[in-house]
Amino acid sequence: MEIHVVRPGETLYAIAGRYGVEPGLLAEQNGVAEDGALAVGQTLVIERVETFHVVQPGQTLDAIARAYGVSLRALYRSNYRLGGQPLIRPGERLVIAYEGEKLGSAYTNGYAYPFISRELLSAQLPYMSDVTPFTYGITAQGSLLDLRDGMILEEAARLGTGALMHLSTLTEEDTFSSQRAEMVLTDLSLQESLIDEVEQTMAQKGYQGLDVDFEYIPGAYREAYAAFIRRLQERLNPAPVIVALAPKTYADQPGLLYEGHDYALLGAAADAVLLMTYEWGYTYGPPMAVAPLPNVEAVLRYALSVIPSEKIYLGIPNYGYDWPLPYRRGETKAQSISNQRAVELAVENRAEIEFDEAAQSPYFRYTRDGAVHEVWFEDARSMSAKLRLIARRGLRGAGYWNLMRPYPQGWTVLNALYDVL
Repeated sequence: MEIHVVRPGETLYAIAGRYGVEPGLLAEQNGVAEDGALAVGQTLVIERVETFHVVQPGQTLDAIARAYGVSLRALYRSNYRLGGQPLIRPGERLVIAYEGEKLGSAYTNGYAYPFISRELLSAQLPYMSDVTPFTYGITAQGSLLDLRDGMILEEAARLGTGALMHLSTLTEEDTFSSQRAEMVLTDLSLQESLIDEVEQTMAQKGYQGLDVDFEYIPGAYREAYAAFIRRLQERLNPAPVIVALAPKTYADQPGLLYEGHDYALLGAAADAVLLMTYEWGYTYGPPMAVAPLPNVEAVLRYALSVIPSEKIYLGIPNYGYDWPLPYRRGETKAQSISNQRAVELAVENRAEIEFDEAAQSPYFRYTRDGAVHEVWFEDARSMSAKLRLIARRGLRGAGYWNLMRPYPQGWTVLNALYDVL
């Protein structure tokens, strides 16, 4: 895999010719619009095809995969345009394999709300080891809030992707509740009842594991939270229990977001952890990278000091933010956008995308209707820098927040670097 940064005057066809790749495939892999319009500073992932297959009359996608000794999921990953659907036509060219060595294998997990479109979900599931519908919250009485997860589970089963149940302290108002966390952690009878309900739901719906995300837990309950995770792990075994961790850089980091998450205790209690290494740039904060690489690495260094590397999923943001300027604390609100939309904005407004070498993140400014905006997002360079940490530090894999926004280039980078387990 090579990453090309678009220079002034360059066209998609000229870049494809320079690297000896097909323009149509280059556009598909990078989410380039049909008109081929590019922004200066935009990244394009370059992959050279090792093996093509031309579909013959009567052939099925499954039969083609078997003929080449590859999985159907791998075939979907190499051909994003299929969208996770087995519909092919005679004469169609399919990529069987790309040139180049991968860094290894990795587990991946992605989160999706029930209202995700089936089309978008199906296109992304082949890149996921597991999908996690978001979320089963907790009622004021300590039971599960229902979740309409049927479509997600149906598509996951069809495409061979595992499914993890997600348990959180999200309320009916879609906010994380410290009070409901305290209720569960201090009432063992209620806790046992909740675990029973979780176990029944997993069995009924075919979930293969549990992902737990209790946020804003007061520090006084950090041991109780770890004990709760341990009880879940013992009850649900052999189904894995994963716990999400706030992005801490040291044990006694102050703040309600951090104090209840004891990395050492939770890492020992759970089968795996997700480091939520994103949201430094956030809706109400000043314009900056969502996941600056030095910040990500600082959290990872601390996590590795107390948690085995093979238990760690690195959090990957699949989104960016668009801030109106000037930024005023307490007033300015950024809009969350897809990485794909960020590039489209740069193209539409003839903005040049720049790259912050320290943060390892792209950004640009544009003006519309007299208002100046600043956009920070992820591109092939920033995604590659984060994903390479998995192999470099021996991590379990990547956890994507979230799958709700299309981003073909991100999946191209993942597929170039790793075999998804």
